[in-house]
Amino acid sequence: MSWLSTKRILVSGGAGFLGTQVVKKLKEAGCKEIYAPRSKEYDLVNNENVRRLYLTLEPQVVIHLAAVVGGIGANRENPGVFFYDNLMMGAQLMEQGRLHNVEKFTAVGTICAYPKFTKVPFKEEDLWNGYPEETNAPYGLAKKMLLVQAQAYITQYNFNAIYLLPVNLYGPGDNFSPKSSHVIPAVIKKCFDAMNNREDRIIVWGTGNATREFLYVEDAAEAIVLATEKYNKPEPLNIGAGFEISIKDLANLIAKLTGFQGEIDWDTTKPDGQPRRCLDVSKAEIELGFKAKTSFEEGLRNTIEWYRKSL
Repeated sequence: MSWLSTKRILVSGGAGFLGTQVVKKLKEAGCKEIYAPRSKEYDLVNNENVRRLYLTLEPQVVIHLAAVVGGIGANRENPGVFFYDNLMMGAQLMEQGRLHNVEKFTAVGTICAYPKFTKVPFKEEDLWNGYPEETNAPYGLAKKMLLVQAQAYITQYNFNAIYLLPVNLYGPGDNFSPKSSHVIPAVIKKCFDAMNNREDRIIVWGTGNATREFLYVEDAAEAIVLATEKYNKPEPLNIGAGFEISIKDLANLIAKLTGFQGEIDWDTTKPDGQPRRCLDVSKAEIELGFKAKTSFEEGLRNTIEWYRKSL
């Protein structure tokens, strides 16, 4: 039995895409007291709600996943919201966690925290070597402040906080909303919409030359639970699959797996975002024994099948 299984655990964002998988993994690890409050019960941007949350639930371990997120378009339209809401949620949850003597605080950041031009594969020590890509910098920097806060609290208060850097996630249950989805669900939806409407082309943002790394959501959840269980160091930890694929190759693969046989047009008036993304995941393997299990094609098939059934 792990020490985690005996604790009262708060998972902020626990009803979301990643959160539901983290809650599932915690249950599989034998955890009995898991709290995943909804935002309508506790708006974590409001400090009074955060205080009330701790007083009511009395968690001993906190896994902070709650975030305001979206693709490039959503980031461009809402930079203020993405900065403020993410900053306030994280800062207040960690501060109140400290005041309420939680035993462990797992802060889940984002690959968007890395500088725009980071040598591939991204190593944890490269995190401060430049400014993030402009379209998602407000979001990336807000989440990056959790690392600064965690390290400051470790130094001053001996607070047990860790900071994880997951890559882009995908899988069943992802957000398929055209206004805020990331690239994989966005392209899957475009392919199905085109086939349903008997259209012979889809339009995808950018040049298709940018690369991304993707991690299946169940694998990400496993890594987060493992890190909460085993990792207790102040240095950030990359969580990824350790590969990259161009957006062009990704779109072609999704078209093939969905059965869409039309043309893919590239709207080069729209931004590519960060030129390349791929993490060095060797540290997570050493520290946690974690290695992504789900092959990319298998994960895509599962995601496409889930979406097909949801239509």
